[in-house]
Amino acid sequence: MRKLFGTDGIRGVAGVAPLDKRTIFAVGVAMAHHVASDGTQPKIVLGMDTRESSEWISATITAGLRKGGAAVESAGVITTPAIAFLTRAHGFSAGIVISASHNPWQDNGIKVFGPDGYKLADATELAIEEEIFKILASDVLETEATPPEVEESDRAEYVLALKAAVDGLSLDGKRIVIDCANGAASSVAPQLFLGLGGEIRIHNASPDGRNINENCGALHPEIVAKMVLAEKADLGITFDGDADRVLFADENGKVVNGDAVMLLAARDLKERGLLHDDLVVATTMSNMGLEAALKRSGIRMVRANVGDKYVLEQMIKTGASLGGEQSGHILFSGRSTTGDGLLTALLLLDILHRSRKSLAELTSDLKVFPQVIVNVKVREKRALDTIPTVVSSISAAEVELAESGRVVIRYSGTEALARVMIEAEDEALMRQHANAIAAAIQTELGI
Repeated sequence: MRKLFGTDGIRGVAGVAPLDKRTIFAVGVAMAHHVASDGTQPKIVLGMDTRESSEWISATITAGLRKGGAAVESAGVITTPAIAFLTRAHGFSAGIVISASHNPWQDNGIKVFGPDGYKLADATELAIEEEIFKILASDVLETEATPPEVEESDRAEYVLALKAAVDGLSLDGKRIVIDCANGAASSVAPQLFLGLGGEIRIHNASPDGRNINENCGALHPEIVAKMVLAEKADLGITFDGDADRVLFADENGKVVNGDAVMLLAARDLKERGLLHDDLVVATTMSNMGLEAALKRSGIRMVRANVGDKYVLEQMIKTGASLGGEQSGHILFSGRSTTGDGLLTALLLLDILHRSRKSLAELTSDLKVFPQVIVNVKVREKRALDTIPTVVSSISAAEVELAESGRVVIRYSGTEALARVMIEAEDEALMRQHANAIAAAIQTELGI
């Protein structure tokens, strides 16, 4: 069983195990050893988000990587998908991102990409974990932590690659508001969008180390929705802390999530003959309304576990051209190796541009089943099917909802949370069962 890696790397409170300096140093040493398979000196590209802890974590893991024999190049503050792109484009042995994505500023994390630009397989993460614990049990000492010099051209190269994906896109005549979450998008989005015409208004792009995701960004999409109405904009775009996911607001101030984006993208790809096998990969959290809308367009939907790496695994297995999560991770086969909020935003803008329709028009037939998610803070992640009261409350919900709803209970892969998700035609019944299940979990495992 993995003890360090969750669904998206290693994550926790900065300065506290497993993100204390000694463990981070050990992570660097172990990483260097596990990406040096051909006997040559491994070369790692490193990026980070805007948290105040990112710089010292970057310096510490760099010291460990160098101790393990690796050379390190830094792209500075940059998005997670940019590191995936640079890793693959330049043949780096691995890419590492210091980021906790949508988590609060006190948290941080370590995300890793292999030389192909994809997130590491679970087996590789387990092997790295084993070495990390061996290093921690030894007498190895940390060496002086000094951050590598930043290669300023990396960001510009990534922006050029993004623009090439939508060659000819013009935003002339459009007013668009963009929320950068005071995160990594702050260093890229202005450079990218301000060169595409139209009236672009950038918000929350002044990070101070502690305001990342604070009442802004994809964690609070209602903020950009209000901006759209206040500024009479045609569209709102909002990123999370490391910009690997994105949500939108239409011209009416309605939040548009990843399910709606997948619907638009799937229909567009199918119309152009680019949707392989008329198939889309979503997750267990995607709404039943998406599945119904796709079916009306002759498109099948299969579900993967939550986490964009698991969506990608299913896409590779089935050959699907498109996959994603309701939360805004969208994957386009052949265009990116991980969720890329900036790329997704550009491709959606391109769909709007070519269709000459608004976002509200294109999503008007998506009838979303009422859905509620209740998060319960837990002290441990015990198997829920071993707790009789929890099993009983889940069974009661499934029996009563039958064909008119879904029940999905899972632990967060990045936080100490149990997530209770129910969707059903009957909203009152949905909330009743969600609260009952959450209460059972709270009683047994709650903090």
